[in-house]
Amino acid sequence: MTEDATFEDGAEAPLRLKADDAEGLSVISSLTQDAVFPVTEMAWRPRARRFALLLNRFRWEDRVAAERRGRPYERVQAVLAFDDVARVSSQGVDRSDKDTVFSLLSVSFEPGEDGTGRVVLTLSGDGAISLDVECLDVTLKDVTRPYVAPSRKAPAHE
Repeated sequence: MTEDATFEDGAEAPLRLKADDAEGLSVISSLTQDAVFPVTEMAWRPRARRFALLLNRFRWEDRVAAERRGRPYERVQAVLAFDDVARVSSQGVDRSDKDTVFSLLSVSFEPGEDGTGRVVLTLSGDGAISLDVECLDVTLKDVTRPYVAPSRKAPAHE
């Protein structure tokens, strides 16, 4: 007898998501919540109009399966990239302190005129990164294999 595939069966594949509207961005935001990254893993390429982060992302999509199967929670390195970025500004982000590690709380979009707007990355500790964009063009791509979360715990909040 064959069994239908379940949602959990797809949890092992690396994520590769694209968002071009606020609804898609909210999915990416939920999957990157509590991701951590050192200040050295932020890159702003003005000529390419691209801002990117290399995140250590908690695998929210795998949390229930890990709990059911009694295995450790996982993290994975992922690139979160924003294209068509005209300007980047920040608050509470000291790029000169190379030991700083941030935790990403949320990613939101504040629409402007004619498809333009502002993407706001809210960081723990009252930090924020603001991206003025000509349109919403966001990609989240896992780039390593999952690894056991160093704390072996899920983040405290969802």
